[in-house]
Amino acid sequence: MSDSDEQYWYDDRTGEVEKGMLSPAAHRIGPFTTAEEAAKAPQRLRERAEQWAAEDRDDD
Repeated sequence: MSDSDEQYWYDDRTGEVEKGMLSPAAHRIGPFTTAEEAAKAPQRLRERAEQWAAEDRDDD
């Protein structure tokens, strides 16, 4: 088994956490060490997007 088979991924199409690379790469977010971390992927993406947007505003 490869390391990626032991990691968790979030499928942005279905909203489900998967163990291993099951979904197509275009819909897979990760990898994460735990299923709990993967489940928080949408929240983390929103937080980072907000942070980057704030940084962009500060650069202007």
